[in-house]
Amino acid sequence: MRLSPDDIIFWQVGFFKLNATLLFTWGLMAFLTIGSILVTRNLSHHEQRSRWQNLLEIIVTGIAKQIAEVGLPQPRVYLGFLGTLFLFIATANLFTIFPYYEPPTGSLSTTVALSLCVFIAIPLFGIADQGVRDYLKTYLEPTALMLPFNIIGEVSRTLALAVRLFGNMMSGAMIIAILLTITPFVFPLVMSMLGLLTGMVQAYIFTILATVYIAAAVRTHHEDIVD
Repeated sequence: MRLSPDDIIFWQVGFFKLNATLLFTWGLMAFLTIGSILVTRNLSHHEQRSRWQNLLEIIVTGIAKQIAEVGLPQPRVYLGFLGTLFLFIATANLFTIFPYYEPPTGSLSTTVALSLCVFIAIPLFGIADQGVRDYLKTYLEPTALMLPFNIIGEVSRTLALAVRLFGNMMSGAMIIAILLTITPFVFPLVMSMLGLLTGMVQAYIFTILATVYIAAAVRTHHEDIVD
């Protein structure tokens, strides 16, 4: 039983290799890029709109609403980054309906890369909102003695994001594979639907946690202004 799509190697020359993680990741990025171009090239401002545009607006407004509910002001500022995270993870997990497909979210390298994106985005959004000096001062709160603990907290929650997504996707895939092996004629459809639901839940949780972390980086500044 494969624990990760990293184990599926299609081509290798010395240190360089093309595994399922890389292949399906780039395939998903190409799919999302081309799909977004096709869907948005003929946007209409009139009442009569295409079904694709209606679906796109539902997704965009839904994500923006979730961002606002977490507490981030001006959700459209963060929509591009957080929306991309959600769409990539959700699409990666939904594509498990296709045979021979291996979700890249089942690889620790992918989940670490996604978590590093969040790790880098947090200070960038915080600095953009507060300025460099005010943002760096948050690491000294409530006292300067908390500096190492605040830094450890930033690193640990990034690691937790990566391990949580990887562990949930890997364990879900293993359970489904075991049940399908034991009862291949009873559970295939039910377990496939359960796997799709789990994948969507994980995409939602990952995106919401990223939103909460970014909100924590900018909320202090706005609370100070209100006070």
